[in-house]
Amino acid sequence: MSQFKILIIDDEDPIRRSLRFVLERSEYKVQTADCAEIGLQKLNDDNFDLVISDLMMPDMNGLDLLIKLQQLQPDLPVVIITGQGSIRDAVTAIQAGAFDYLTKPVDKNQLLSVIRGALREKSLKDEVDQLRAEVNKRYGFENIIGGTPPIQRCFDLVEAVADSTALVLLTGPTGTGKELLARALHYRSSRRNGPFVVVNCAALPQTLLESELFGHEKGSFTGAIRRHIGRFELANKGSLLLDEIGEIDLKTQVKLLRVLQSGEITRLGGQNTIRIDTRVVAATNKNLKQMVKEGRFRKDLYYRLNVFNIQVPPLSERKDDIPLLIDHFIRKYATKHNRPAQSISPQALDVLMQKDWPGNIRELEHMIERAIILCTSSQINTTHLPVEAVQPFEPKPEQMGQHSLPEILANVERKLIMDALKNNQGVQARAAKALSISRANLNYRIKKLSITWSEK
Repeated sequence: MSQFKILIIDDEDPIRRSLRFVLERSEYKVQTADCAEIGLQKLNDDNFDLVISDLMMPDMNGLDLLIKLQQLQPDLPVVIITGQGSIRDAVTAIQAGAFDYLTKPVDKNQLLSVIRGALREKSLKDEVDQLRAEVNKRYGFENIIGGTPPIQRCFDLVEAVADSTALVLLTGPTGTGKELLARALHYRSSRRNGPFVVVNCAALPQTLLESELFGHEKGSFTGAIRRHIGRFELANKGSLLLDEIGEIDLKTQVKLLRVLQSGEITRLGGQNTIRIDTRVVAATNKNLKQMVKEGRFRKDLYYRLNVFNIQVPPLSERKDDIPLLIDHFIRKYATKHNRPAQSISPQALDVLMQKDWPGNIRELEHMIERAIILCTSSQINTTHLPVEAVQPFEPKPEQMGQHSLPEILANVERKLIMDALKNNQGVQARAAKALSISRANLNYRIKKLSITWSEK
């Protein structure tokens, strides 16, 4: 049975009843209104998929109603009914945004055909809007987990630069989420409907990189059996991420600089220049400024790329985000691998909070995915973590006595916190600084360990 709901607005009762009869026999859900005012009230109280409105009504004509509906619900299709003498007004209604018009007396088959067309178009548009929303959610900030000041600063910078044409350079260690930020930048910009193309400059031999970036013509070199369109062309009207740009050799750097300056490319073996409109985002884990000093990266290219630099912080500088990231990865991989894990134990969380994370978020993600696969209960614990992750924080055997590892870890942590608070006269901000953790992290640990003021 059809779930589409249609509202008929007409001041003539016989027409309302006739239209309703035809539509309900075709299994549409129908409501009626005898004037524009009541129609607007029904639209305010309920959701409709389509409106059929008479053009000539005493309180408000159909054209004025259409204009009002365009303001209130611009995506709601409206079909106008008009008398034979009002064709000019019907054309005006189409120009004002009506989907179509029907003349009286309304032909049943024509009515159903127009309605099917309007609802089909609305369904397609709704589907596109839903897909676009999913893309925005996937690549918007919702997919980049973090509430600490360092990552929030990155979000602010992405928002500020997204709709400009400026080149953006993302710098930071491997595994910090530079590509995710580049995608967020693209999907928050006016180019969001264009392509987002990625080329990993470190993954291709330098002999192939130039062809991959700029393309080549058939016969331009041995093995070039057909024309190849490069990444710059593929990203036209969209964005191109040059990942690991520090790996490009000096020869290709010269050609890249020329493209960035001119906005034109020439395929290898080609004669014609091709105008492109591609927004370039570069990413690297290298210190390009140091590479310039060493003669391994062109100074002019560096300054061309470094128009707007966003430094992506390592995980060690945003450890308060670790619990949020863990929760996100647990939900992601428990679903992917159909495992029962829903949370992580305080002891396992402590171990992960104390790690240095040289591999950053990527390392944490892989560790949580491994733990999810091993975990057969609702909670990840230290036995599900790699031995090398837990060992640095285990006490020596002679320290164990009759106490368990969690008890020893908790006691050591409790003493460190109490000493820090005592040495700083109970001022949490200073104690947190002494412990090299944030105040929010200290607060979390005080509550977890049930440290009361009397103990401080």
